Amino acid sequence: MHFFSDNATPLCPQVMAAIAAADLADHGYDGDQWSARLDDAFSALFDTRVRALWIATGTAANSIALATLCPPYGGVICHEEAHIVVDECGAPGFFTHGASLMALPGEGAKLHPDMVSARLAAIRPDVHQVPARAISITNATEYGRAYTPDEVAALGDIARTHGLGFHMDGARFANVVAHLGCAPADLTWRAGVDALSFGCVKNGGMIGEALLFFGPQADARAAEAARWRKRSGHLFSKGRYLAAQILAMVEGDLWLANARAANAAAQALAQAVPARLLHRVEANELFIRLTAADAAALRAQGFDFYDWGEGAARLVTNWSQDAASVAPLAAALRALDHG
Repeated sequence: MHFFSDNATPLCPQVMAAIAAADLADHGYDGDQWSARLDDAFSALFDTRVRALWIATGTAANSIALATLCPPYGGVICHEEAHIVVDECGAPGFFTHGASLMALPGEGAKLHPDMVSARLAAIRPDVHQVPARAISITNATEYGRAYTPDEVAALGDIARTHGLGFHMDGARFANVVAHLGCAPADLTWRAGVDALSFGCVKNGGMIGEALLFFGPQADARAAEAARWRKRSGHLFSKGRYLAAQILAMVEGDLWLANARAANAAAQALAQAVPARLLHRVEANELFIRLTAADAAALRAQGFDFYDWGEGAARLVTNWSQDAASVAPLAAALRALDHG
């Protein structure tokens, strides 16, 4: 049983069917009938006017979003363990032509408003220092923690007060909405978010994420993002296959149904070893204490996962699992403590 990553899962059947249904002659690039429906589909989902583009990867979606929010001489305030800092090989700097990542610490990979305010206060308003131009958060965070609407809004207030763009990396956005039971709008534009990277691949898709823009600058930013997409080589000539997958996710409850299944599987595992948890489980990732002997015992039984530093491991559940399907791992985890 594989718990390495939700990137490694098979496609969900509805997405595969949507790809097959889009296997027709149509206009190239994003001129097809499926791409043309993205704005309306996401506008309905978020209860506001949204500009939506399909983007090949999450890294490109994050980086293109930041390129529309931050100039080359500017800085992006983010967490020191954010995906844009640790796992994107400098892509944000590449796309922004040199913008700095202003990384801050925080429990559970969350940014705290007081620390953001302190960092902003320390920047002199002269040409010798990098001015902050954006804030970026990951929801769910790199440790599977969920920002609530109030927590996002507190950062959104800071962004608005200081004239900063506000980006959310939502690779596991669906898992957060499923966990909190809130409206997608409450976690995004109502809380001040300007741009959202809406994850699909980790939630059962094959390829392609959605980059969404909210607010009065949505049109201008979407137009700029479209040029970044082309310039960076991410404008697929047959974009309908990406758009069709995204529509299959959001034109119904599939995106939430898949996330709920993954979250339920994660909760079943968390309940098996509550004393071993390093972080609260609020999405589909678990970080647990495991000795080398514990890890070897689990792997000997066929369970695969990543070590996460000395004496710890990360387990990631996915859309194709539920509480029943992960019961063998839950039992194996309990046996570590009870024999």
